[in-house]
Amino acid sequence: MTPSDLLAVARELVLVQRGRPRQANVSRAVSTTYYALFHCFAGCFADSLVGRTGSRKGDPAWNQVYRALDHGTARRRFQRTSGLQKFPIEIRNFADLFVDLQEKRHKADYDPEAVFSKLIVARDIYRAEEAISNFHKVPLGVRKSFAVYVLLPVRNQ
Repeated sequence: MTPSDLLAVARELVLVQRGRPRQANVSRAVSTTYYALFHCFAGCFADSLVGRTGSRKGDPAWNQVYRALDHGTARRRFQRTSGLQKFPIEIRNFADLFVDLQEKRHKADYDPEAVFSKLIVARDIYRAEEAISNFHKVPLGVRKSFAVYVLLPVRNQ
């Protein structure tokens, strides 16, 4: 499962059929779009800190880093604008979108009365694709620093 696979599923849920999609499909698309960003981060962090191997599934270190990303911790780090200022705009934009889509995912997954617009969800899918593409253009060393910033506790000096 890759972030692009997840975005393709989200797109199918809301854009493939004509007319108005079911709200259940739209809510699933909201959640799936967020998870595309989440899995992009998790994979990038594991690749940055452990390295890419032929078969990552069997690499315990890679899996440990991949699984280390916590939704709440990531959100709190991304909301600390002072810590993010040292990173390029592509990373800051990705972090902002992550927080925005995480809030929408919570609403989609836990609010039975939530209603989402097909147009807004389609825009969010596009924004996620663009953010993922831009994130991957950031140099590896910067992505490594970002992974450390997100995954490891920050101690006051």
